[in-house]
Amino acid sequence: MNPLIDNNSLNMSGYSIDEIHVGMKKSVSKTITESDIYTYAGIIGDINPLHVNEEYAKNTRFKTRIAHGMLTASFFSTLVGMCIPGADAIYLGQTLKFLLPVKIGDTITATGEITKVVPEKKIAYMKTTVVNQRGELVIDGEATVMATK
Repeated sequence: MNPLIDNNSLNMSGYSIDEIHVGMKKSVSKTITESDIYTYAGIIGDINPLHVNEEYAKNTRFKTRIAHGMLTASFFSTLVGMCIPGADAIYLGQTLKFLLPVKIGDTITATGEITKVVPEKKIAYMKTTVVNQRGELVIDGEATVMATK
């Protein structure tokens, strides 16, 4: 079982478009570690020193290393694939506004809330947000998803 997701949030059978409704909401949380940043950097090849070199990052406006914005935003994929719609979901699109940095040790919570459902196309729109442990909005956006069931 994935420790990042509350067992009550898992939807391995997937929701049909008829089961999805405006106001439906799910969240996932994760504390970002140094290992997460190095692993992500290695996978995608973005070894910008702002993410991987503490000495370099000390001299930036952030004063320390920060997580890749897309690492933080990637938890929206977890919401779509594991929660709403869940299994067999198709992720159609995502808008993102990066508002604050995420630092090593920050605990982030990504939330998706259904704002519109288009049953005839099996498409739903979801407000997507990430907040840190202080409740500060880190990322704001909107996802477009398809429920294939």
